[in-house]
Amino acid sequence: MPRFVQFDKFGSREYLRVVERKRPWPGPGQILVRVMAAGLNLIDVKVYRDESAGGRFGVTLPSGIGQDFAGFVEELGAGVTAFEVGEAVFGSAPFASIADFVIVRADAQVARKPDPLPFEVAGSLGVVGRTAMAAVGSLGLTEHDTVLVSAAAGGVGVLAAQLAIRAGARVVGTASEENHDYLEGLGVIPVAYGDGMTQRIREALDDGDRLTAVLDQHGPDTIDAALELGVAADRINTIAAFGPSARGANTVGGAQTTAEAMSEIAEMLAENELVLPIDSIFPIERVAEAYGRLEAGHLRGKIVIVTE
Repeated sequence: MPRFVQFDKFGSREYLRVVERKRPWPGPGQILVRVMAAGLNLIDVKVYRDESAGGRFGVTLPSGIGQDFAGFVEELGAGVTAFEVGEAVFGSAPFASIADFVIVRADAQVARKPDPLPFEVAGSLGVVGRTAMAAVGSLGLTEHDTVLVSAAAGGVGVLAAQLAIRAGARVVGTASEENHDYLEGLGVIPVAYGDGMTQRIREALDDGDRLTAVLDQHGPDTIDAALELGVAADRINTIAAFGPSARGANTVGGAQTTAEAMSEIAEMLAENELVLPIDSIFPIERVAEAYGRLEAGHLRGKIVIVTE
């Protein structure tokens, strides 16, 4: 029987469990995908921990978990002509992707996987790829910008930093010290988190240079540091602070981009123009352990669940 990860209570990753259920069938305009890999996202943690967060996303119990996937088209629903059975695809299936099969709309939630792109990377791309593309695009970066990217070794941050560099900007990235050498290899100037971060950012800049923009994946501490360093609020984009805690910053995220953007960033990864590192890989039976790794933080890239 096909496997599906779900939770029946809010509060902890320990409520995640692998269950068996009948094979689903695609309806009109849908496709059935046999999942090979599914990346983890922090939105999952927020939802399974907190019933109110679940409510904001329309989650009711029992609920599946996971947002992103990559796999093979298993079956086409009526009217679907854009894909063929057996094609490799990737996309998003909100709160359903960690499973042997997912059903998605063929017109919006799925794209062809470029052949050179590993399933583990493609299966991690839906949320972070869209979000990084939208966040960087919101600031209109050029070679005249010096950009602070927080959580620069994480899934969104590592892509956002590279996209900012591709736009010509100079990038300063905050990260735990074990990720500094890696970020330097990507062309990012690394700075440690924690007390004294604002001064460390200031010291990382050349004489006469100043921050002109911020891509924030961390929260109010980064925004406060940026404001102290003279960055205008309308040149800060955050995906980690909302309402008053955003301090007037923009909050452009993945919902503001398109499926075409997802295909574009997948092609850049397939051609080695960008990299999305894989922090660790877990089998589906160890899903709670995988989320424990995510909750612990200080990741380099993405954590992935595989079904085989």
